Amino acid sequence: MEISTSNAINVLNEVNKAVLGKKTEVFEIMTAFLANGHVLLEDIPGVGKTTLANSFAAAMSLDCKRVQFTPDVMPSDLTGFSVYRRDEDKFIYQPGSVFCNLLLADEINRTSPKTQSALLEVMEERQVSVEGVTRKVPEPFLVIATQNPSGASGTQFLPEAQIDRFMINLSLGYPDSESELEIARTAGKGSRAQVVQPVLNAEQLTAMQEETEKVFVDEEVYKYILQIVTSTRNHPYIERGASPRATVSLVRTSKAAAWLNGRDYVIPGDVAAQTPYVLSHRIKTNSSAKTGNIRKYDIINSIVQTVQMPYMGNRK
Repeated sequence: MEISTSNAINVLNEVNKAVLGKKTEVFEIMTAFLANGHVLLEDIPGVGKTTLANSFAAAMSLDCKRVQFTPDVMPSDLTGFSVYRRDEDKFIYQPGSVFCNLLLADEINRTSPKTQSALLEVMEERQVSVEGVTRKVPEPFLVIATQNPSGASGTQFLPEAQIDRFMINLSLGYPDSESELEIARTAGKGSRAQVVQPVLNAEQLTAMQEETEKVFVDEEVYKYILQIVTSTRNHPYIERGASPRATVSLVRTSKAAAWLNGRDYVIPGDVAAQTPYVLSHRIKTNSSAKTGNIRKYDIINSIVQTVQMPYMGNRK
C-alpha cells in the first residue's frame, strides 16, 4: 500500500473545512493520531469539539461512537456485558461503545471515577476484559475525550492514571472573528461535518502510523527529550513532574510531526513544538506557582527555553 504525507494533508484539508480557524489544533490532533495516541480537549461547551471529532471520523472513514458521560453511565456501557438469551439458553456478549475506531468521550469528567477507570485498559492495551474474557477492539482505536474546565458545576477530576494515558492535551478556544462570521452565515444548514469528504480509510491510517514509527531519531535528540521531561521533576514550581510515559509520548509525537512535515528524521524543533501539548496535563504545580498565578504553559515554555537544543548540523 502506497502511503505518503499527502494522504495526511488531505485529511487536514477536509477537517479544516468544518473546523474553521483551528489549523494548529487540527494539525496537533492529526499528529497524535499518527502517533497512535489519544487526545484530551479541555474547553468550554460550544466551541466545536464534537464537530472536530466527527470531521476526523468522516475524513478517515472511521467507525465513530459518541458517549455522553453523565453520573449514571456505567462501566458496562463502555466495555460491554452479557445478556441471557432464552432461545439459545446461554449468555450472549453485547459489545460496549469502545468497540469502534474513534471514541468520542464527551464531558468525561461528569461521570463517576469507576466509569472513567473503565477506559484505562482499552486506552493502553486496545483490549477489554469482561467476565474473565479479553477481547481486542478494532484497529486503529483512538479516543478524543472532552472535559469541561475544572471546577465547573457537576465535574470531578479524572484519575491521574487516566490523564497520563492521553498523549496530548489542548484547548480549541474561541474562533477568530472571520471564522465565527462564516459559522454564523452557515447556521441552520446542518452539521458542518457534513461538508467533509472521506479521503482515507482505517487501513491506510494504520499504514501511516507504521510509517511514522520508522522516522529516525538521533541519539542527541533522545537526550534532549529526556532533559526536557526530567526538568519537570526538579522544577521549583512543579510538585509532581512528568512520568516516563511522557518521554515515550514526546518521542512519538515528534516523529509524527516530522513525518507530517515531510521529513524522515526528527529535529529538535519538532520536540520543542510538541512539548507543551505532551506535558501540560502531566505536571502538577505547587502552591508557589498557584500563589504567583504562574500557568503550566509558562513553566513548560521556560523549560523549553532553558534546555539547550542539540546541534544537528544542517538539521535545526
